[in-house]
Amino acid sequence: MKTWFITGATGGLASLVVRDLLKRGDRVAATTHRAGALADLKTAYGDQLWEATMNLQDPDDVQQVVARAFKDLGTIDVLLNNAAYGIYGPVESISAQQTTDVFAVNLFGSLNTARAFLPYFRKQGRGQIVQISSMAGEYTSPAMGIYSASKYAVEAAFEAMALEVAPFNVHVTVVEPGGIRTGFGVKGAFGADMPAYQGSAAGNLTAYIKGAVPGTDAEAMLKQIAGDPQKMADAIVRRVDEGDGPLRMTLGSDAYAQIHASLAARLAALEKQKDLAFATDADDYEAK
Repeated sequence: MKTWFITGATGGLASLVVRDLLKRGDRVAATTHRAGALADLKTAYGDQLWEATMNLQDPDDVQQVVARAFKDLGTIDVLLNNAAYGIYGPVESISAQQTTDVFAVNLFGSLNTARAFLPYFRKQGRGQIVQISSMAGEYTSPAMGIYSASKYAVEAAFEAMALEVAPFNVHVTVVEPGGIRTGFGVKGAFGADMPAYQGSAAGNLTAYIKGAVPGTDAEAMLKQIAGDPQKMADAIVRRVDEGDGPLRMTLGSDAYAQIHASLAARLAALEKQKDLAFATDADDYEAK
């Protein structure tokens, strides 16, 4: 039996992980932004489910909730940082406040929670952090710039953290799902409507995500989303059970294809600039 702490526990992917864990007898500390959101599970599983509201944007509140969870539960084995949301539209259309808000949840909220956990993990001599990122953390496209930026930042921060905390027997896994059939996209936020982008790649993709394209068939749209949320939830639980593994865990054939294409294109572009890169070294540079 393990004890998990899960943020954004009512999210489509996380909610399935929570249910799977409770069914098999694990303990779950679940945080949400709305009290009573897990009332049905609390009724069914009683003390096996510990729940709290938590403001990810308030480091003090995060510290207090995490401290209370460790006090009540004694030990926690796994932190699953799931809370996040999408924002779509041309970069120009997304306001400074919207940009601040999505980073506050997707990046700073995850970091606030991880920072709160690490002293406890060090003290108990072990721990696992599972950070939900996205395939958008490895590539971007028109209408995805700000969301991708938040996930790129998540990838960088948790890649460094994985190296830093490994000596403490704390393992980090960054999960990169592709599209998931949970309605995540249409529940996201959008930038301002800007007629200048109408008919462009950014404008068309934004309209498609909104479901604002005339004649759009919802059932057909669903079939164009690769990810089965239950299969993804099961894969995350298996990875934790197995223990250590690759830093990044890619879920979905669409994620594999997009990430592979992005990395290949970036590497090809880099190789074309090798001579330029070397030509700008200082004459007395000594490579380590």
